[in-house]
Amino acid sequence: MSLPRAKLTRNFPGCPVEATLNFLDGKWKGVILFHLMGGTLRFNELRRKLPSVTQRMLTKQLRELEESGLVSRTVFPVVPPRVDYALTPLGITLKPVINALAAWGEENVFCLPQGRHLRDVSAASGAPVAAIEA
Repeated sequence: MSLPRAKLTRNFPGCPVEATLNFLDGKWKGVILFHLMGGTLRFNELRRKLPSVTQRMLTKQLRELEESGLVSRTVFPVVPPRVDYALTPLGITLKPVINALAAWGEENVFCLPQGRHLRDVSAASGAPVAAIEA
Protein backbone atom coordinates (compact mmCIF):
# COMPACT_ATOMS: atom_id res chain seq x y z
CA MET A 1 0.00 0.00 0.00
CA SER A 2 1.40 3.40 -0.93
CA LEU A 3 1.68 6.37 1.38
CA PRO A 4 -0.59 9.39 0.87
CA ARG A 5 1.07 12.29 -0.97
CA ALA A 6 1.01 14.41 2.19
CA LYS A 7 3.32 11.87 3.91
CA LEU A 8 5.87 11.90 1.09
CA THR A 9 7.85 14.98 2.03
CA ARG A 10 11.42 13.83 1.45
CA ASN A 11 11.27 11.14 -1.20
CA PHE A 12 8.80 11.42 -4.05
CA PRO A 13 8.68 8.10 -5.90
CA GLY A 14 6.98 9.60 -8.96
CA CYS A 15 7.83 12.71 -10.84
CA PRO A 16 7.58 16.49 -10.51
CA VAL A 17 3.81 16.19 -11.05
CA GLU A 18 3.47 14.25 -7.81
CA ALA A 19 5.70 16.70 -5.97
CA THR A 20 3.65 19.65 -7.24
CA LEU A 21 0.36 18.00 -6.34
CA ASN A 22 1.65 17.65 -2.79
CA PHE A 23 1.51 21.44 -2.45
CA LEU A 24 -1.93 21.72 -4.09
CA ASP A 25 -3.38 18.68 -2.33
CA GLY A 26 -6.49 19.61 -0.41
CA LYS A 27 -10.13 20.07 -1.32
CA TRP A 28 -10.03 23.87 -1.18
CA LYS A 29 -6.46 24.87 -2.06
CA GLY A 30 -7.00 25.12 -5.80
CA VAL A 31 -10.19 27.12 -5.33
CA ILE A 32 -8.48 29.45 -2.86
CA LEU A 33 -5.64 30.04 -5.32
CA PHE A 34 -8.17 30.64 -8.11
CA HIS A 35 -9.93 33.37 -6.11
CA LEU A 36 -6.66 34.97 -5.01
CA MET A 37 -5.63 35.29 -8.66
CA GLY A 38 -8.06 38.22 -8.78
CA GLY A 39 -6.09 40.04 -6.08
CA THR A 40 -5.78 40.36 -2.33
CA LEU A 41 -8.76 39.17 -0.29
CA ARG A 42 -9.66 39.37 3.36
CA PHE A 43 -10.48 36.19 5.24
CA ASN A 44 -14.24 36.84 5.28
CA GLU A 45 -14.23 37.70 1.57
CA LEU A 46 -12.74 34.27 0.91
CA ARG A 47 -15.35 32.67 3.17
CA ARG A 48 -18.15 34.31 1.21
CA LYS A 49 -16.67 33.02 -2.06
CA LEU A 50 -16.51 29.49 -0.60
CA PRO A 51 -19.84 29.04 1.24
CA SER A 52 -19.39 25.28 1.67
CA VAL A 53 -16.07 25.49 3.54
CA THR A 54 -15.96 25.71 7.32
CA GLN A 55 -13.95 28.45 9.00
CA ARG A 56 -11.65 25.84 10.51
CA MET A 57 -10.95 24.15 7.16
CA LEU A 58 -10.39 27.46 5.37
CA THR A 59 -7.92 28.50 8.07
CA LYS A 60 -6.12 25.14 7.81
CA GLN A 61 -5.84 25.28 4.02
CA LEU A 62 -4.65 28.92 4.09
CA ARG A 63 -1.99 28.06 6.68
CA GLU A 64 -0.71 25.18 4.54
CA LEU A 65 -0.58 27.43 1.46
CA GLU A 66 1.27 30.03 3.53
CA GLU A 67 3.75 27.43 4.83
CA SER A 68 4.50 26.31 1.30
CA GLY A 69 5.15 29.90 0.23
CA LEU A 70 2.27 30.19 -2.23
CA VAL A 71 0.15 32.62 -0.21
CA SER A 72 1.13 35.55 2.00
CA ARG A 73 -0.79 36.59 5.10
CA THR A 74 -0.74 40.19 6.29
CA VAL A 75 -2.18 41.10 9.69
CA PHE A 76 -3.10 44.73 10.32
CA PRO A 77 -3.07 45.91 13.96
CA VAL A 78 -6.55 47.44 13.95
CA VAL A 79 -9.79 46.74 15.78
CA PRO A 80 -11.45 44.60 14.58
CA PRO A 81 -8.44 42.63 13.31
CA ARG A 82 -7.89 42.68 9.56
CA VAL A 83 -6.08 39.87 7.78
CA ASP A 84 -5.34 39.98 4.05
CA TYR A 85 -4.31 37.05 1.88
CA ALA A 86 -2.53 37.35 -1.46
CA LEU A 87 -0.52 35.22 -3.84
CA THR A 88 3.23 35.41 -3.37
CA PRO A 89 5.49 35.73 -6.42
CA LEU A 90 5.81 31.93 -6.31
CA GLY A 91 2.02 31.57 -6.08
CA ILE A 92 1.59 33.86 -9.09
CA THR A 93 3.61 31.36 -11.16
CA LEU A 94 0.70 28.90 -10.68
CA LYS A 95 -1.72 31.15 -12.60
CA PRO A 96 -1.27 29.29 -15.91
CA VAL A 97 -1.86 25.98 -14.13
CA ILE A 98 -5.02 27.18 -12.37
CA ASN A 99 -6.28 28.80 -15.60
CA ALA A 100 -5.68 25.54 -17.47
CA LEU A 101 -7.65 23.60 -14.84
CA ALA A 102 -10.49 26.13 -15.06
CA ALA A 103 -10.57 25.93 -18.87
CA TRP A 104 -10.57 22.14 -18.81
CA GLY A 105 -13.41 22.13 -16.26
CA GLU A 106 -15.46 24.59 -18.31
CA GLU A 107 -15.15 22.34 -21.34
CA ASN A 108 -15.46 18.89 -19.77
CA VAL A 109 -17.37 19.03 -16.46
CA PHE A 110 -21.13 19.43 -16.29
CA CYS A 111 -22.71 20.45 -12.98
CA LEU A 112 -26.22 18.99 -13.04
CA PRO A 113 -28.86 18.54 -10.32
CA GLN A 114 -27.90 14.82 -10.20
CA GLY A 115 -24.25 15.70 -9.58
CA ARG A 116 -21.11 16.47 -11.54
CA HIS A 117 -20.43 14.55 -14.72
CA LEU A 118 -17.61 14.37 -17.25
CA ARG A 119 -18.27 14.90 -20.95
CA ASP A 120 -18.33 11.71 -23.00
CA VAL A 121 -15.87 12.34 -25.83
CA SER A 122 -16.78 9.08 -27.57
CA ALA A 123 -20.41 10.16 -28.08
CA ALA A 124 -21.22 12.51 -30.94
CA SER A 125 -23.39 14.64 -28.68
CA GLY A 126 -20.68 15.21 -26.06
CA ALA A 127 -23.32 14.63 -23.39
CA PRO A 128 -22.27 13.96 -19.80
CA VAL A 129 -22.09 10.29 -18.83
CA ALA A 130 -19.48 9.59 -16.17
CA ALA A 131 -20.41 10.66 -12.67
CA ILE A 132 -17.76 12.26 -10.46
CA GLU A 133 -17.64 11.29 -6.81
CA ALA A 134 -17.68 14.40 -4.63
